[in-house]
Amino acid sequence: MGRNTRKRRTPLATKIVAGAAALAVGGGGLVWANFYASAHEDHGGHNRTRSAGAQVATIDCPDVGQKIRDVPDRARGEVDGELATMDSQITNAYQRLATTRRAQAGDSQFVQNSILGPLKDRRKAIIDRIQLEINRAGGKADDNLDELAGCQGRPADQQNGGGQNGDGQNGDGQNGGGQNGGGQDGDGQNQDDNGNGVAGPVADDFIDINDVQPNSRNSRNGLAANGDDGSTGTFSTDCGVNENNLFNSDNLIAAPGVDNGAHHTHDYVGNQDNDAFSSDEDLANADTSCQNQGDKSTYYWPVLRLQDGTQEFDANDQGGGAEGNIGKILKPAQAELKFVGSQQGDVVAMPKFLRIITGDAKSFTNGDANANTSWSCSGFEDRQVTDKYPLCPEGSQVLRTTNFQSCWDGQNIDSANHRDHMAFVQEDGSCPEGFQAIPQLQVRLAYDIPTPTVDNGQVQNPYAVDSFPEQLHKPITDHNDFINVMDEDLMNEVVDCINRGEDCQ
Repeated sequence: MGRNTRKRRTPLATKIVAGAAALAVGGGGLVWANFYASAHEDHGGHNRTRSAGAQVATIDCPDVGQKIRDVPDRARGEVDGELATMDSQITNAYQRLATTRRAQAGDSQFVQNSILGPLKDRRKAIIDRIQLEINRAGGKADDNLDELAGCQGRPADQQNGGGQNGDGQNGDGQNGGGQNGGGQDGDGQNQDDNGNGVAGPVADDFIDINDVQPNSRNSRNGLAANGDDGSTGTFSTDCGVNENNLFNSDNLIAAPGVDNGAHHTHDYVGNQDNDAFSSDEDLANADTSCQNQGDKSTYYWPVLRLQDGTQEFDANDQGGGAEGNIGKILKPAQAELKFVGSQQGDVVAMPKFLRIITGDAKSFTNGDANANTSWSCSGFEDRQVTDKYPLCPEGSQVLRTTNFQSCWDGQNIDSANHRDHMAFVQEDGSCPEGFQAIPQLQVRLAYDIPTPTVDNGQVQNPYAVDSFPEQLHKPITDHNDFINVMDEDLMNEVVDCINRGEDCQ
């Protein structure tokens, strides 16, 4: 699969870091300042706080990329570019939604006529181009893709898919409220912006770790592949915690050749030539932050930020403050990268340049079918949560843990929707028919974060994962990405170590 080798001249990490002036609603946050401006206004003696709770808060669009299957290799680049344009359209529509609250209050059809209707027309034009590109390249485009053009607006407390596994944790969302259970005060989530001019996270996105039931997480995804039988070894690789400050808002896997394809900033460890324009050859020839120089793999995830008013280097940039991702970037105190085996037998080597996306950056609107988030606190690791950020006690670290898909189709290093060539293990630890077990990557990130305070439905100095703007910084949108760029000798060493049942690094 060809890769665009055009390089950007200046990566974000080389920009001069702005001073740590208070952000308030200045800089990149300005465009979001009116997001819930009408939530507490008085009009004619009628306080609108309650009606604002039901106001359209975000835009929910069908994920066209997840529905595409038969895309010939020579059309992949064009299709990925079109899908990235659709993401930009959603971002632009969301910005318009966020800055027209007064007009919406005076016209019940404003959102439909001025935002969602035009958005549907623009999406339809791109879907038509995608179908044409697939057919021209010798594929057969799905004639029903047009049905995915329309989007809808919905409140922030309504999560598509019904929370975790359809009903939230413990059957009805966390503590009976959850994201679909009515939220705070019976009127949805508090629609405030925490005083920083951006939407989310809100108080209902957090939970005291002591209120999470032990062993209650019931995730369809992210099962640990290894167990007491099969291949029981491990291989750990130490690639640091992004000491080189390699940040950008690209996504080489999902949007190759597209600047700001992620619309949020990523941390990178491992490969040091990682942006949207990196070819496989670039990756193979790059430096690496990994101690084992044979590991030039790229490991990346959306940054966590502390919304404390810090004006980061990207405060005015796309992907950063201009798209609602504001505050101090928090690097992990530790980044543990480990490969484990299979419960059912030996593992085989990963192909070089294999690409894996786990989790879903759009889970808030897509639903939780591909969600693969595990949030916890050190000392409480039997308490895992998918759709909340944990409030950890003093001295305890915030933990983000991800177990990647570990079943490979044996043929492809990528697929049209960047998922179908990989699968999770089944309940018994085996791979689905037609797939074979490869070493499973497990990523454990530990952060030293001051615990936010929640008082009267308000959260002060919250932390949050960077996200697409319309995803409102929900914890369920956390995700992780990997491209294997280990040399052949090292990959064989990883496989042999795991299959022998040894612990190596």
